[in-house]
Amino acid sequence: MTVDDEWLDRAFAALGDPVRRAMIARLSRGEATVNELAEPFTITKQAVSRHIQVLEAAGLITRTRDGQRRPCHLAPAALEALTGWIDTYRLAAESRYRKLDALLSSLKPAADGDPGSA
Repeated sequence: MTVDDEWLDRAFAALGDPVRRAMIARLSRGEATVNELAEPFTITKQAVSRHIQVLEAAGLITRTRDGQRRPCHLAPAALEALTGWIDTYRLAAESRYRKLDALLSSLKPAADGDPGSA
C-alpha cells in the first residue's frame, strides 16, 4: 500500500471520529455486518452506513458479499501502513531521546562530584 499525504489525511480523518474508532475496534475481533456494527450506538442505520463509507473510502475497511450479507472487514495492509508511518517518527524520536539520555548520563558524574554544585 502506498502511503501518500492524501491517503494519510483520509485515514487520520476517518480515525478522528470515536464512532469510527469503535467500529475499527469491533472489526479487529472479526467481520461484522452493518447491523452488527450499529448495535452499540444510538445513531441511525443511515449514520452508521455513512461512517462505514468513510472508513471504506479511507481504505481502512473492505466489504464483501456473502449471499445476502455484506460483511465489513479490516484492511490489514492499511493499518500496517499507518503503523509503519507512525513508527518512522517514533523511532526517530526515540533515537534522539537515547542520545539525550546518554549526554545527560555523561554529565551527571561531573555534577555529582562538584562540591560547589549543592
